[in-house]
Amino acid sequence: MNGFWVVLSLFLLLSETPNAITGSVDQAAMAALQIELGVTFWTPNVSDYCSWTGVSCNSDQSVEKLKLSGQQLTGNISSISLLKSLKFLDLSSNYLNGQIPSALGFLSDLEFLDLSGNKFTNSVPPELGNLRSLRSLNLSNNLLNGGIPSELSSLNQLESLNLNQNRLTGEIPEDLRGLEKLQELQLSGNGLEGQIPSWVGNLTNLKLFLAYENKLTGKIPENFGLFSELRILNLHSNHLEGPIPASILSSGKLEVLILTLNQLNGSLPEAVENCKGLSNLRIGNNKLVGSIPSGIGNLTSLTYFEADSNYFSGSINPEFAKCSNLTLLNLASNGFTGTLPPELGNLLNLQELIVSGNSLIGDIPKAIFKCKNLSKLDLSSNRFNGTIPKELCDMSRLQYLLLDQNSLRGEIPSEIGNCVRLLELQMGSNYFTGEIPPEIGRIKNLQIALNLSFNHLHGPIPPDLGRLDKLVMLDFSNNQLSGSIPSELKGMVSLIYVNFSNNQLSGQIPSSKPFQKSPVSSFAGNKGLCGEPMTSCSGTLSHESNNHRGYYKKVLVVIGSALTVFITVTVVVLLFMLREKQEMVAAASLASESGISTSPLIIAGNVFIESLKQAVDFESAVKATLKESNKLSSGTFSTVYKVIMPSGLVLSARRLKSMDKTVTHQQSKMIRELERMAKLCHDNLMRPVGFVIYDDAALLLHHYWPNGTLAQLLHNNVESGFELDWPRRLSIAIGAGEGLAFLHHVAIIHLDISSGNILLDGNFNPLIGEIEISKLLDPSRGTASISAVAGSFGYIPPEYAYTMQVTAPGNVYSFGVVLLEILTSRLPVDEAFGEGMDLVKWVHNASSRGETPEQILDSRLSTVSFSWRKQMLGVLKIALVCTDSTPAKRPKMKKVVEMLHEVKQN
Repeated sequence: MNGFWVVLSLFLLLSETPNAITGSVDQAAMAALQIELGVTFWTPNVSDYCSWTGVSCNSDQSVEKLKLSGQQLTGNISSISLLKSLKFLDLSSNYLNGQIPSALGFLSDLEFLDLSGNKFTNSVPPELGNLRSLRSLNLSNNLLNGGIPSELSSLNQLESLNLNQNRLTGEIPEDLRGLEKLQELQLSGNGLEGQIPSWVGNLTNLKLFLAYENKLTGKIPENFGLFSELRILNLHSNHLEGPIPASILSSGKLEVLILTLNQLNGSLPEAVENCKGLSNLRIGNNKLVGSIPSGIGNLTSLTYFEADSNYFSGSINPEFAKCSNLTLLNLASNGFTGTLPPELGNLLNLQELIVSGNSLIGDIPKAIFKCKNLSKLDLSSNRFNGTIPKELCDMSRLQYLLLDQNSLRGEIPSEIGNCVRLLELQMGSNYFTGEIPPEIGRIKNLQIALNLSFNHLHGPIPPDLGRLDKLVMLDFSNNQLSGSIPSELKGMVSLIYVNFSNNQLSGQIPSSKPFQKSPVSSFAGNKGLCGEPMTSCSGTLSHESNNHRGYYKKVLVVIGSALTVFITVTVVVLLFMLREKQEMVAAASLASESGISTSPLIIAGNVFIESLKQAVDFESAVKATLKESNKLSSGTFSTVYKVIMPSGLVLSARRLKSMDKTVTHQQSKMIRELERMAKLCHDNLMRPVGFVIYDDAALLLHHYWPNGTLAQLLHNNVESGFELDWPRRLSIAIGAGEGLAFLHHVAIIHLDISSGNILLDGNFNPLIGEIEISKLLDPSRGTASISAVAGSFGYIPPEYAYTMQVTAPGNVYSFGVVLLEILTSRLPVDEAFGEGMDLVKWVHNASSRGETPEQILDSRLSTVSFSWRKQMLGVLKIALVCTDSTPAKRPKMKKVVEMLHEVKQN
């Protein structure tokens, strides 16, 4: 095809008049390009190419600009080399692959070339060095390999070179020293080796240099920043050594300096005080020594300061208090001594203060509690030896409080219960005395850990702690606690790890799962504890029981024999019962064929909406569920059927897949729950119309919605002939989120959040279905004979495998999967992802596959407009947070809805 168009171009050159030659060549080239790239949004009339989307021409009808970013383009782009007047070429964020055509080197007028965010392979064509007019070259986020060609040194007009996130190897070429106009040099995320050339420091116009995540070695050049306008320098995650050159800081123009995860030594240069505009200083995970310069207080723009995991020593500089914009101060794992400067309390914008792993002593300064925005306070692994001030929880936004492995003493103040936003409370390995404050039970958000181990606490375990229903880890080991483990702790339904060992506890171990599934070591060292998982009340086999092992074995043999006989008899009885049931079904079928009525025995039924009572016929509802042709969908806990009443009313009937005494024999309880559900007032909840109980089954009646489920519209649109556009998808996401947030507000945790349980009314407004199931069939309370797994495959949060508990953070995870479905139009589980991979893993691993966020999205939507793509990327960020593997890192549904609204408004 390319040869054909080249021949055609030559023919046109010979047949046209000189004034029309250029335009004819461009017309032929654009016609070829339309075919090669499969561009569907360009009109068939090739003579109108100058009016095509993304095309700009000059007065001679010569194409000067091609801007086709994010248009889902594939194929060959070699025909572009015929557009001799082209100055601007942007093909970023498409699906172009193969080798970058060397023929692009013939575009002598080209000033801007952006091929980023594609899947180009092989090496960078050295022919690009012929583009002498080029000012910007962006080949980032591709799969390019090999070295950086030295021919690029001919690009003496180049101002920006971006080769980030490829697979480039070798050294940074010395030949590139001639790029004197270079302002931005980006080489990050490759496999580059060797030293940083000194010529980089001689680039007088250089403002940004990124070379992080490579294999660079040696020292940072001494002349770095000495002659340049350097503003941003990021070299993290390399193998650099030697000192931080003072020249980087001497000009005072630096705004961002990131050198973490290297092997740098020496001290932080005093020249850092010159950088009044420095906002981000990260030098952690190196081998730096000495103290923090006193001039650090001059950095009034400083927002982030990270110097963790080094060998800094001396006192923590109180001059940090002058950095009024500081939000993060991380000095962990160093050799700092002395006390924590009370002056740090002046940092009113501080959000994280991390000084763990040092040798700090003394009290926790009360002045620190003036930091009202502090969300994380980590003082662990030091030598603090004072008491905990009652004012601690004046920091109302505190989420992480880590005070473990110190020498803190005294009682834990009852005011700790005022830290209502805490997610993690670590106070182990101290010298705390007194009793555990029951007020801790007020910290309802506590999720990650409550650790009071290795202290001198005594007295009983407060039953109030049972209200901590989100807590995952509880450790009260190695204290002097007495009394029993309160049965109220069964309310801690999210527990994965418990440890009560080495106390003075007695009585029965609670029978709930977190305790029963714990190892014996979690209760060892408590002489009075009894019950599972302990083997005896002492926690070990006594001498007497050891002498009688033989006797016990004989008893077990007798019991085993009896059980064998019982099981055999039971199997025989069940077989007879199964045969009898099959005969009854056959008889019913015969009766049906003979025209004899076999109406089901309806035990109970009710309609909650007064105006519909006359229109609902229970018998018709039951019979409709016996016909496979009426089936609409099938979920984890129920199957849904379409029901047409004799009155003409159309409803949907949800037949529960599992039944037990809670439903069939405790009708009053069931009715109360259903009536409560029917009264829930929210536009995005599918409330029950009524119910029917018959024989050994139950039906829940709802309004019928002809647009089906979100899953059907997302994944079966070929059959339905209808495509959900992005604004409608976003509205569905917001509506479903609001419905789920409301359920959480009224303390209802959904058992099966999935796109199959989000129904759409006539106006495509979403309604969350199966809300009654969470009350009628609750696996966490053992109220139904249902499957051990709650939720649909692909939506189940990872922690469920350990907890077997349905939680609010688990609902957020499932909702995040729904968001990913909406964004990608992909199924939650698909063989196309690869073995052991689901939608969540496929999205989270995109960067490791060399894919950009834009490439994850459904390109049929993301390429329609810039605003759509921007909104989709915003929702993608929310989905990634919702599907975080750690439950505590997921936002609450209320916050998720707020973020979705922000995306829509922006």
